[in-house]
Amino acid sequence: MIVENVMKKSVTTIKPYATLKEALLLMKEKKLKSLIVDKSLPSDAYGIITNTQILKAILAEDGDIELLNVYDVYNKPAFSVSAKIDVKYAAKIMIDHNIKRVVVTDNNELKGVLSITDLTDYLMSLVD
Repeated sequence: MIVENVMKKSVTTIKPYATLKEALLLMKEKKLKSLIVDKSLPSDAYGIITNTQILKAILAEDGDIELLNVYDVYNKPAFSVSAKIDVKYAAKIMIDHNIKRVVVTDNNELKGVLSITDLTDYLMSLVD
């Protein structure tokens, strides 16, 4: 089985200069735990921001995040895998690096997101 058959194809993105409050509101609205951060240029890399990163920023700033932007706390480049590789290789990368989500790309274009939950659901579907 290849990654593109297991990944989530519907991806919510946010601009790096958006505020953390905007990111939180978008996560709340879409019921997500992470957002993919858009590239600034075609040759740029995608990033990822998670609810945990935002929580750490809120705690560090004593709840005052009005002046913080996504680019202040997100990870870039995000770990990424090709949509065309076998899921076992994506799973190995994720487990070896303790990563819960990876960006799925082809030719540096966003195709989806693969999470540990997606992999677990796939494995559960194989059990009769």
